[in-house]
Amino acid sequence: MSAPVLSPADLAQAQLDAYNAQDLDAHCACFADDVVVADLNGAVTIQGIDAYRAKYEQVFADFPQNKAKLLNRIVVGNTVIDHEHVERTPGGATFQVAAIYTIAGGKIARVDFVK
Repeated sequence: MSAPVLSPADLAQAQLDAYNAQDLDAHCACFADDVVVADLNGAVTIQGIDAYRAKYEQVFADFPQNKAKLLNRIVVGNTVIDHEHVERTPGGATFQVAAIYTIAGGKIARVDFVK
């Protein structure tokens, strides 16, 4: 029996929850094998789940207290846009990001970041 397919909003929330828990397996399970990550209107920075996993394994190692707080979420069809406030360490540097998730086949197929 296969796992139920999450709605786009639930999938975006699942990956965010796993990100904040630094649960690499659960986080990566939300993404397609051929996931593409890019800067909005810019260069592709990650291609494929193996590269994605390696990137976030490093992020979690470098920033073990990293947290992203959801400020706003917009869902239009299979696109989810999350506005997040990211804190690398408690009381440390923060920044805001918009993550535009494109959902296909029950997984996140593409992420475009605005930083």
